[in-house]
Amino acid sequence: MAEEHPIQGLMTTAMENIKEMVDVNTIVGDPVEAPNGSVIIPVSRVGFGFAAGGSEFTGAGSSQNGGSPDDSGGNRPDSKGKKNHPFGGGSGGGVSITPVGFLVVNEKGVKLLNMEGSTHLYDRLIDLAPGVMEKIKGLGKKDKGFDEPKTNI
Repeated sequence: MAEEHPIQGLMTTAMENIKEMVDVNTIVGDPVEAPNGSVIIPVSRVGFGFAAGGSEFTGAGSSQNGGSPDDSGGNRPDSKGKKNHPFGGGSGGGVSITPVGFLVVNEKGVKLLNMEGSTHLYDRLIDLAPGVMEKIKGLGKKDKGFDEPKTNI
């Protein structure tokens, strides 16, 4: 089996730590029951960023740097006779969690309460459209011979 490179260990450690920080309940949160019987489920957007890098250095006394060809610069053979160069590297990652909205489930149905400003207006208009249509239908059903009393206040 091939020997693992040191950068592989850095990447594995970083990814395992990110995995521990975020689980599926971070994206779609735990449901909360409201006193009126509605169930509210938070929804979030999760973003990940990850970077890793490294370099192997030849020893200061190696022949590549103009020094003597001995292995005094850390370029020592391992147990299999393969020369290992000193390794330097690093890795990092980040997680961004942004609330998107809430799913509200009740006897009337399922509704998304969006918290993002740019789409909130459009969602609100779509949600209000059926109510506006009902009011317009209601205006047409009024008795044409009956006028509402007018008051001058």
